[in-house]
Amino acid sequence: MMAAMNSPRQRGELRYGEPLARHTSWRAGGPARRFYTPADGDDLAGFLAGLPDDEPLLWIGLGSNLLVRDGGFPGTVISTFSGLGALHPLDARTLRAEAGVACAKVARGMARHGLTGGEFLAGIPGSMGGALAMNAGAFGGETWQYVTAVETIDRHGERRVRGPEEYEIGYRHVRGPADEWFVAAHLRFEPGDSAVAQARIRQLLERRGATQPTQQPSCGSVFRNPPGDHAARLIEACGLKGRCIGQACVSEKHANFIVNTGGARAADIEALIESVRDTVEREQGVRLIPEVRIVGVAI
Repeated sequence: MMAAMNSPRQRGELRYGEPLARHTSWRAGGPARRFYTPADGDDLAGFLAGLPDDEPLLWIGLGSNLLVRDGGFPGTVISTFSGLGALHPLDARTLRAEAGVACAKVARGMARHGLTGGEFLAGIPGSMGGALAMNAGAFGGETWQYVTAVETIDRHGERRVRGPEEYEIGYRHVRGPADEWFVAAHLRFEPGDSAVAQARIRQLLERRGATQPTQQPSCGSVFRNPPGDHAARLIEACGLKGRCIGQACVSEKHANFIVNTGGARAADIEALIESVRDTVEREQGVRLIPEVRIVGVAI
């Protein structure tokens, strides 16, 4: 049963049994035992401080790059999209973007402030928290190229400011202090022509729409590109475009996308991921590494 509950100290919203299919871009997955939408950073800190030390936590922004199994998540999900959505300049070249801000919004905000370099962010179908966690990229750019500092929070509600040198950063990989989560990024860009930057963003979005299945539920790219190659090329070479398990299908438009064609279960999506990976390894000799994070309980 789903219900909402707030304690006197909480200004955000706490819900029980919230279906995570409503909050993931694949539109699949079971419920969260608890689902919290903080009012702001201070409210989030207070909420975390009141949780048991062993409470499982899952952070979610726009829910891209995430598959929640059909049995749901047996802990607390923190939704950053509403309460951590601030975007503003810190100085003439630096923007502060909270974890729940959509990457596309950061790109547009950058352009409006007469800055350039982050146009690629418009092609990332997620929020800044997820982009920081995996060094998300598109069209040749990567998130951490522009990060000068990050703000984090731990499970006790303690907040810190850290520099990029405190993290191990690679292709779709970021490793830092355990049990800390990103709540904001400081992003430094180059001065430029606002109109040129906005035109570049429009061009990238048009290119994305022409080459990716943006009108169907997906997680974005499913697999990392192996060194010197592209996952999509390998998948297509195996004749897997259009391969389906249940209502989950390899996109006919872009082979590195799995789309929900209507009512797909998380189990169907996960099975298709494994089938594609096994087929590519058998026929092409390459073991693809998923970008997507898979969590929760299978049923």
